[in-house]
Amino acid sequence: MEKQPLPTDDDTTGTTESRIDSYIGEENQQGSSEPAARAGWNSKIEYFLAQVGFSVGLGNVWRFPYLCHQNGGGAFLFLYVLLMLVVGIPLFFLELAAGQAIRQGSIGVWKYISPKLAGIGYSSCVVCFFVALYYNVILAWSLFYLGNSFQYPLPWQQCPKEGNVTVKECEKSSATSYFWYRNALDITDSIDETGSFNPYIVCCLLAAWTIVCLGMFKGIKTSVKVMYFSSIFPYVVLFCFLVRGLMLDGALEGIGYMFYPKLEIWADVQVWRQAATQVFFALGLGFGSIIAYSSYNPKNNNCHRDAFTVSSINFLTSVLATLVVFAVLGFRAKQKVTDCVTLSDQLRGGNLDTNLIPSFDYSNPSAVEVKDYTAWFKQYGNMVPGNLTECDLEKEMQKGVEGTGLAFIAFTEAMSLLPGSPFWSALFFLMLLNLGLSTMFGTMEGILAPLTDRFKTLANNKTKLTIFSCIIGFLLGLLFTQRCGNYFVTMFDDYSATLPLIIVVVFETFSVSWLYGADRFLDDIEEMLGWRPSVIYKYLWKYICLLAMLGLLGATVIRMFIKHPTYMAWNHETASEEYLEYPGWALAVLTLLIIFAMMPVPVGLIYAVLQDRTKQTSRDTEIGQYSIVNTEDKCETPMTDMSELDQMGETSPVHFLVKCPMFLSHVKKSTLMSDASHHVLNPDMPL
Repeated sequence: MEKQPLPTDDDTTGTTESRIDSYIGEENQQGSSEPAARAGWNSKIEYFLAQVGFSVGLGNVWRFPYLCHQNGGGAFLFLYVLLMLVVGIPLFFLELAAGQAIRQGSIGVWKYISPKLAGIGYSSCVVCFFVALYYNVILAWSLFYLGNSFQYPLPWQQCPKEGNVTVKECEKSSATSYFWYRNALDITDSIDETGSFNPYIVCCLLAAWTIVCLGMFKGIKTSVKVMYFSSIFPYVVLFCFLVRGLMLDGALEGIGYMFYPKLEIWADVQVWRQAATQVFFALGLGFGSIIAYSSYNPKNNNCHRDAFTVSSINFLTSVLATLVVFAVLGFRAKQKVTDCVTLSDQLRGGNLDTNLIPSFDYSNPSAVEVKDYTAWFKQYGNMVPGNLTECDLEKEMQKGVEGTGLAFIAFTEAMSLLPGSPFWSALFFLMLLNLGLSTMFGTMEGILAPLTDRFKTLANNKTKLTIFSCIIGFLLGLLFTQRCGNYFVTMFDDYSATLPLIIVVVFETFSVSWLYGADRFLDDIEEMLGWRPSVIYKYLWKYICLLAMLGLLGATVIRMFIKHPTYMAWNHETASEEYLEYPGWALAVLTLLIIFAMMPVPVGLIYAVLQDRTKQTSRDTEIGQYSIVNTEDKCETPMTDMSELDQMGETSPVHFLVKCPMFLSHVKKSTLMSDASHHVLNPDMPL
């Protein structure tokens, strides 16, 4: 059945589809089981909030700043922008245009282009489900920290004591590390030690899934109401943190270290791989959420402009978050370096030779410039008696600045040093919660929209499907609430989504640019928008994007084989982090996750081929019973599967009428008869 257009559609194609749907509606007057027409966005603002909310997530706050700092600062920024322009935006535009033209979820889009490609959409759904499982656990952690922020002093501000003695594990590490690993996670020493469930995190996970369920209860109509807050509030918090951070001592040094360009990194293949991966995940390619959200748009919506707008907002948000992170981390590092400079006590005691006395004012460590101290230490440090250490600001900034370590250790420690620390802490974790929620809504839409478009029963029970999906997500998510749960989060984040999503996008790009045809796809976009995008997209899709994704896929696979997969573990005896190799059973789980995510692609291909062969026999026997209408090239419409045009025995009058809207003017007296296998014109009613 063709999908009804949005009420705002006023183009010829939309009118044609409406008339065809009216015929079908007449034959289903008696208790039709067809789902209602897809609702649309109430305004363009809602659509932008949804797309931006999905693409801007936790990775913009804790992944992009780390990559930028570790891979050449300003040089990495230039490389990121280059890859975003030649790979990210064209692929983003491809998904937007496909969803808007066909107006279905990922399963329907690729099945509509060719039944043999339906498995791509199912793979996207599987990966979305994997991501939703562990992503909501991060929201649970944010809720836990948010709840603990409403007390003074903050519970991670100082080490606890057993009697009059400070807990050794905390004393060896830090108060924030101890609270994260021992209070929040109560973590084991390795992934092999499962441990019991953490009741606090279980309750927070239940709350997180409840919020997601309530937000998705009525589809985009309810989720978009939440997005008005969840998509805008993080920007308010980031600007507040930026203003406050720039006023802190050490903020400018932190930002300076962040943006200092190191051009030699361009010769490192791994840096290109990391930049491409970040572009890939920052825009949310392959999840199916972009397709799902754009499918609710009117067909004349300017999706080309949307691709540039959303991508630009995403990049600017990453830069804003990076400024905030390194301003605050610069302040934290400066505090640590100041504590490190301990010359004054030794100098007062006359322990230093007069020739070793530095030229700077050693009586006030807070006034000592780090570069002056570093230069003095390198020259005379080994001659000074006592326990002096090199106080390196950059090394301090590199500690715990990636992933959960940034949010729950480094940043929380920096906020505990600020006046009014509970306020800033609550603000920060509320921001993380909202960033995660808007991404979760998009991820869930990438699961629910394709399934409801594909299966009528699910479409008629979408509310029940939403509740059921959230319940299953919570039950399976209990795996991550064990004491070793953080290691499973790392495993899913690093491996269960990366490789399958890259493969999905490779198939998407190849199917549109080569199987369907880049020129034909541009024709469809021209008919949809009223103007033709630049021919440069044809060459980008066919060559640059496809080769870039294949290169990224190859680099990722080679790295997995060359470097044994590892994870960051917490050793409670040494109170320090260490890298451990995944055991054999964990590698088997990783392999199964990747295989399970990609299995729908070959299964869908095999199923379509077998189905074609099965239908061929019955088609040969029935071919004399029906007259086949010959269609000209000019009657070919957007997104029509080439296999359907080649196998005319399968073409239905409904499809034909969509292909040839002008043919409707010649239909004077006809009806459409419903048949289990065919829709044919009634031979008793002449045209």
